[in-house]
Amino acid sequence: MKVKIFDEESEVDLEQKINEFIEDVEVFDIKYQVSAAIFSEEQIYCFSALIMYN
Repeated sequence: MKVKIFDEESEVDLEQKINEFIEDVEVFDIKYQVSAAIFSEEQIYCFSALIMYN
């Protein structure tokens, strides 16, 4: 078993990267996480996923 981690600034970018990656691998599980932070007056979002695959 192997793992691959993706970290993107938008959910659309994350979705695209995951879909491209899983085309050719056998996926066991995907863990998804969203985090948010405030920097000055900006909100920063982080969309990440950990994919367990063979």
